[in-house]
Amino acid sequence: MKIIKRIAIGLVLAFAVFYLVTRPEDAANAVQGAIGAVWGAGAAVTQFFASLAT
Repeated sequence: MKIIKRIAIGLVLAFAVFYLVTRPEDAANAVQGAIGAVWGAGAAVTQFFASLAT
């Protein structure tokens, strides 16, 4: 099972490097979108707990 996990991680990393080299603008947009999603989720969780506290 460990070997399958290593192969899968290697394939994902290889695809990420390929995507970064061949389409750098699209890769940057994808990263910005992912960061925006994480930031938005964090803000929503913070707002939820603030609402619970009041």
